[in-house]
Amino acid sequence: MKIKIKEAVKQYKGWSLYKLAKVLQLPQQTVYSWASGRTQPSYENMDRLCEALSCSIGDLLEAEPVQQKLNWAINQ
Repeated sequence: MKIKIKEAVKQYKGWSLYKLAKVLQLPQQTVYSWASGRTQPSYENMDRLCEALSCSIGDLLEAEPVQQKLNWAINQ
């Protein structure tokens, strides 16, 4: 699953990733790393993200489209 932080920050608050990092009191590199997919936030930080953005964890997750999963299963 991919976490769509960048999209959620703009959609729910209209903030930049820099502003989100300041609100969460985290280094910018941490938030940018999450947004790029290099790292994933801990469960604690996911809760903090949801609280800051006033959204649910489900709102932050981007599931793979069903068609991609089906294509993968067929090709195996």
